[in-house]
Amino acid sequence: MKVPCFRALITVTVLGVCHSVHALWPMPRNLETGTTLVKLAPTFDIHVQGISQVPQDLLDAISRTKTRLGSDKLQRLVVGRGSVDKGSLAHAPSLSKLVLSVTGSKTVQSIMHEATKDIASRSEGYSLSLPSTNGGTATITANSSLGLFRGLTTFEQLFYDDGTGVTYAYQAPVTIKNDSPAYPWRGFMLDTARNFFAVSDIKRTLDAMRMVKMSQFHWHVVDSQSFPLTIPGFPELTQKGAYSADEIYSSADIQVIVTYAGTRGIDVLVEIDTPGHTAVISTSHPEHIACAQASPWESFANEPPAGQLRLASAATANFTASIIKNIAHTLPSTMFSTGGDELNVNCYTQDAQTQADLKASGKTLEQALDAFTQTTHGTLKAIGKTPVVWEEMALEHQVTLSNETIVMVWISSQNAAAVTAKGLRLVHGPSDFFYLDCGAGEWIGNDSAGNSWCDPFKSWQKAYTFDPLASLSAAEIPLVLGGQQLLWTEQSSPQNLDSIAWPRAAASAEIFWTGSKLPDGTAINVVNALPRLHDLRFRMVQRGINAIALQPQWCALRDGSCNLDS
Repeated sequence: MKVPCFRALITVTVLGVCHSVHALWPMPRNLETGTTLVKLAPTFDIHVQGISQVPQDLLDAISRTKTRLGSDKLQRLVVGRGSVDKGSLAHAPSLSKLVLSVTGSKTVQSIMHEATKDIASRSEGYSLSLPSTNGGTATITANSSLGLFRGLTTFEQLFYDDGTGVTYAYQAPVTIKNDSPAYPWRGFMLDTARNFFAVSDIKRTLDAMRMVKMSQFHWHVVDSQSFPLTIPGFPELTQKGAYSADEIYSSADIQVIVTYAGTRGIDVLVEIDTPGHTAVISTSHPEHIACAQASPWESFANEPPAGQLRLASAATANFTASIIKNIAHTLPSTMFSTGGDELNVNCYTQDAQTQADLKASGKTLEQALDAFTQTTHGTLKAIGKTPVVWEEMALEHQVTLSNETIVMVWISSQNAAAVTAKGLRLVHGPSDFFYLDCGAGEWIGNDSAGNSWCDPFKSWQKAYTFDPLASLSAAEIPLVLGGQQLLWTEQSSPQNLDSIAWPRAAASAEIFWTGSKLPDGTAINVVNALPRLHDLRFRMVQRGINAIALQPQWCALRDGSCNLDS
């Protein structure tokens, strides 16, 4: 069927429905738009109504929104860019102000307070109205500061620049009613142990996450290669385990990152992976590490260097619990990850100290692992934290996990049902959909095939096809908290962080906010998503995020579907 899908005088054959290009990502779950252009008045301002004490981080967010509305300079991705609208803008109605208000009479808490609440009790919903009348007032209403913040993010995405400094929306009136996420966990994981990332790199990542309403930053901060995290009471871990004195996250750095994230609606989940992935601890505490630097490493670890905590030792369990407690109690999140993946049994079989500890206690290795886990998780429970673990702890080991434990499924998307069958809550992060490092070749030098274990490259289109509820029963569906993209950084650094992650990682942000259906009732699909993702990419670049282009630009320059027959 011949459908004219864009302003350029070209007719193309299009598969499916012709959609207008919105810069909305993620797409709201409820959306009505018109066809009127509305420009911001020179005196446009944002006001808060009905709140006696406005939280400072909400005031700061409002200030940033006003700045971005004038500085983004994103022009519509159509032939002619913003010039196609100049004639209409000359007589377009002006928007005089945006009013934010909170429903109800409860005390309004800060964005950070709301964003770091228990995962099941966060309130992110909002309603938005953008009128098409001259001198009109736009509104955002919510029942929390976090909801208002999400609404501000949507409001920013409605506007473009005409190339001469006029900021305008082209599809007014806009009505969004009760938009809220399908899932509370919409995350991104960054590994800062294999390669170090400065605080500024992490802030830039958090900025990108905020743009797409992600809610959870999973910080895989330490691993076998380095220990850059400062732990109160254990300075030797970083002094001897960091790559250098300049590649350490001080206690002040940690609080800066946590606060920067929280004021942008993002909770920070810190992970100290245990008992595996801990070889670097041997540099300061060799008594607690089995198989440190053992060779050949392939026999003792999934990647070099070898070394893991002596889990059968009560002293090691208490040492680990102390490390976890000393950092976890300084963090606002209600969650903390103890990891638990890729345990190497041969290491413990070959470690004389572990074998002696097992014999003295009369325990099997699995029983010792359970006791180790009860110690570390018991410490978290005592300070009000919920433990988060990798899927092996639930599926491969005989470990008793509380029903509150959150399990991250990473090996395969097919394993989700086995986790929910145990009555445990889960976060989707499967390597077959959401691993951003796949397809870059193998980093381990002795792999003659040269392919990464999780080939092929996971495109945004592949991630966008993910079904969070596949193979789950109706009773198991409430156990799905959401999902996240993951970047393991053996081959990534600050130099390619932005381009390998964005806007590709945003695919899951829409899956877990919008859900399976678009506002018109049709299933989410790459045809509708591509032009919106292009807009997101260009806006990210405007904000200093070096996001990679998705496809040749000619595709984006047509205001409609890029899924073409010819």
